Amino acid sequence: MKDANDMSATDASTNPAPRNTATPARTGPNTGPNEEDRAPMTFTVRVFVYLVGVHFIAAFLFFLFYVAGAK
Repeated sequence: MKDANDMSATDASTNPAPRNTATPARTGPNTGPNEEDRAPMTFTVRVFVYLVGVHFIAAFLFFLFYVAGAK
């Protein structure tokens, strides 16, 4: 009598080991980070705009102090 837990050499050759499906298989060359590792494009654009805006405000304040101290 054979049950589901009984493994013999003949069963091992006909039933391959189960595949690990936790990590997906890569289909192409590994050229960069996964999509999940990257920030969304809207977030990237917003950070860029904030950085440019902050530097513009800092340059304007620097210009104000430069003009005020010229006298």
